[in-house]
Amino acid sequence: MIKKISIFAFLIIILNSCVGNDKLTLVESSGRINHILIVIKNSDWEGDVGDALRDIITTPLVGLPQEEYQFSINQIPPQTFSSLFKRNRNIMFVGYDSIANFYTNTNIYASPQTTLTILGKNKKDLIKNINSHKSDLISTFKNNDLAVYQKKITKEHHKVKEIETFNKYGFTLKLPLTYNMVEDNGDFLWYRNDVSKGLLNIIAYEIPILQDYEFNLSKIIKIRDSVAKNYIPGQFEGTYMMTEQRFEPITKNVTISEKKAVEVRGLWLVKDDFMGGPFLSYVIEDKKNSRLLIIEGFSYSPSSKKRDMVFELEAILKTVTIE
Repeated sequence: MIKKISIFAFLIIILNSCVGNDKLTLVESSGRINHILIVIKNSDWEGDVGDALRDIITTPLVGLPQEEYQFSINQIPPQTFSSLFKRNRNIMFVGYDSIANFYTNTNIYASPQTTLTILGKNKKDLIKNINSHKSDLISTFKNNDLAVYQKKITKEHHKVKEIETFNKYGFTLKLPLTYNMVEDNGDFLWYRNDVSKGLLNIIAYEIPILQDYEFNLSKIIKIRDSVAKNYIPGQFEGTYMMTEQRFEPITKNVTISEKKAVEVRGLWLVKDDFMGGPFLSYVIEDKKNSRLLIIEGFSYSPSSKKRDMVFELEAILKTVTIE
């Protein structure tokens, strides 16, 4: 008995057959970071299947002062998926086949590129498949963009031996040359990038850790505010950076440089001033050296969106390595 297969799934199989052809010269992919091209029938996109996808993709990103989505998206039907669209860096195919499926491929039509395919036997089955892969759907494209962006912006970075705090504390970050030193006294590192829309900042410092240490957000915020008061002044006398108290930071357990860490996303402000913005911190538990290593990025970009600026800071912070 011949197995029936949908036209959509057949199209994907034919296109995916290019994988593994070492002789194929791929064009360079294009597209903004945090952007996904979704290839799906218009009727599905405008109905329940599209709603299921939007519930995941358009979930607001935490730790930003205004609501911004995790990804920007464009949708096209399968019949219009031409060479014009094949250069997109992130592509999602959504359709039907005789069995449900969920898989990814890399560098099919361009490089670097990630494609993700979600298939279901019918509409109900497809929606179920989408909802069962919520975290995978987000992480697949985010990790791809992080890797691409890290390679791009850290291609030319400051030499480790020139940074006093790195040498004293035995850790490194690939700080792009576009970031200039504000402070590097061996105890506190601060580099800043002046961009057209505002300022991007990277800071790093360490504190001793007790053997019975357990992560406590209030303790970390207290430490953060103490360090900021000493090292990050505002534009007027007596002003300094501090954590915005009206919005509790969001935390998540992660692994950084193969060590247990906590990600902290929140908002900062300048005491008795109107400056503020988002911050992203990684509190890394380095038991070997009996310390907590804290690396952080914070941005200032009034009247502009913050998502992509925080994404750049995340890409840099995740280049950290600890001896």
